[in-house]
Amino acid sequence: MSIFNILSLTGGLALFLFGMNYMGSSLERLGGGKFEEILEKMTSNRLKGLLLGAGITAVIQSSSAVTVMAVGFVNSKIMSLSQVVGIIMGANIGTTITSWLLSLTGIQSSNIFISLLKPSSFTPVLALIGIILYLFCKSDRKKNLGSILLGFSVLMFGMEAMSAAVEPLKDVPQFTSLLTAFSNPVLGVTAGMILTAVIQSSSASVGILQALTVTGSITVASAFPIILGQNIGTCVTALLSSVGANKNAKRTAVVHLLFNTVGVLLAMLLFYGINSVFKLPFIENIVSPSDIAVIHTLFNVFATAALFPFGKILEKLACIIVKDSRSEGGETLVDKKFLISSSYAINKAMEECTKMGMIAKENIMLCLDFINEYSKINDERISENEKLLDAYEDKLETYLVKINSMRLNLEDSVKMSKLTHAIGNFERIGDYGINILKTKRKMHQNKIHFSSQANDGLEVMSNAVSEIVEKSIQAFIDDDISLAKTIEPLEQVIDNLKVELRAKHSKRIQNGECTVENGIMFFDIVNSFERIADHCSNIAVCIIELSQNSFKPHSYLRVIKNDESKTFAEAFEKYLNKYKL
Repeated sequence: MSIFNILSLTGGLALFLFGMNYMGSSLERLGGGKFEEILEKMTSNRLKGLLLGAGITAVIQSSSAVTVMAVGFVNSKIMSLSQVVGIIMGANIGTTITSWLLSLTGIQSSNIFISLLKPSSFTPVLALIGIILYLFCKSDRKKNLGSILLGFSVLMFGMEAMSAAVEPLKDVPQFTSLLTAFSNPVLGVTAGMILTAVIQSSSASVGILQALTVTGSITVASAFPIILGQNIGTCVTALLSSVGANKNAKRTAVVHLLFNTVGVLLAMLLFYGINSVFKLPFIENIVSPSDIAVIHTLFNVFATAALFPFGKILEKLACIIVKDSRSEGGETLVDKKFLISSSYAINKAMEECTKMGMIAKENIMLCLDFINEYSKINDERISENEKLLDAYEDKLETYLVKINSMRLNLEDSVKMSKLTHAIGNFERIGDYGINILKTKRKMHQNKIHFSSQANDGLEVMSNAVSEIVEKSIQAFIDDDISLAKTIEPLEQVIDNLKVELRAKHSKRIQNGECTVENGIMFFDIVNSFERIADHCSNIAVCIIELSQNSFKPHSYLRVIKNDESKTFAEAFEKYLNKYKL
């Protein structure tokens, strides 16, 4: 084997691994988070979980990806440990589809129709279609479809390159001797386990084994233990993803390891037990790529059939291995495991941002209640909520930075912009709620009271603020553009109320009806009301502008205030009459 063969092998392996990864990520993008949502919603029993795990793994071509999703679901308490056992078992069956696709490279026939099934025959056509879709189509869906075809083509070209590079090894006695050594069960399992752990993909390591079959040196005796080892090695990805997760997420990874390890031990006992008694005649037969696919499939189906009834026992063993600790680490707001899919990660971030918005709204409503009467219980509740809002902001912003590093389509980019603006505005709304809290707390401690005229004015303005907060957060949650368009006229009315209330209170100070200290506190509350409305307006304008793939808030505000249809003026007049002083 020359240096050129080694270079060809290295290049082929690189193309193969890249193609597999690129095809899987493209399938994820095409799915737009739907695969994860299906897993999340349709795992009411273990059999459903098994079927879904197998189906989704077959589609996205990665059992590692599905098991990492499972770890993330459990860590975020979306699923229980018992729900994901079936998914893990199904993922092992679904991953065998890849080996069957790769086995097509071994087709040999003079029949033209059968030869067309060989990847070297149809892959160039798929690559051509893929590059046309990717370069010349504007639709993200068509571009993703093109990426899938390109990924598959690169994968197959890599497989062909590896096979061609290692073919000369069939005449090298040392290589034959090395492969023969793997017929030792311990060595074979260890080799398969290490290879898969390094590249973190059982599908890829099985593909490499299939490429090596062209040397004519791999027998059933050496292939069988290597394939078993590959199924243990693939557990490394899930184990790594559970680092730093909660105890049930760790248990999910342990269930995966237990399932594959016990399955391997059972298969070895059965296979080598039967061979020691009956001396299986095919054990020294040379294997082809399709034979590797058969062995891989038979093992995973056997392991699943044998262990499916014992899912509860696997759970209990995992709970024994990962014991309950006295203090469990703090929960994450959005789990980093969901980064395996940008669309799904954004959907989960949207859910958490919605919770943040609801907390901000609750705080403002509690603060508005303070206008009439101070409440120690509400004071404590608002302070707790403010800590939550700060935590949400910190966690979500960190999470969005990670999502931004992924490949996003236009729709996802728009959602990211909406999230980024909403998080900042929700947090600032909460801050102004705290400002109101501090003012009312000081008034309570110093027994300071506003006049009845001042309280009446604050009540009118607080009602307007209550409405704008309610509408802006609902518009964000529902992505309701028509509702968002009602925000700006109300914000303008609140601006006017601020001016009027400040002017009236200044007169009361001048007339000696109110102290300067009271006046400062009154102005602080009114200013906070106005700033809350400003941030509600920011949220609404963001929703409207991003719906048109644009973000020019100042231009938008200038346009709507000079709208020829007078819709802004009409809405403004309606709110002006509703919130009269």
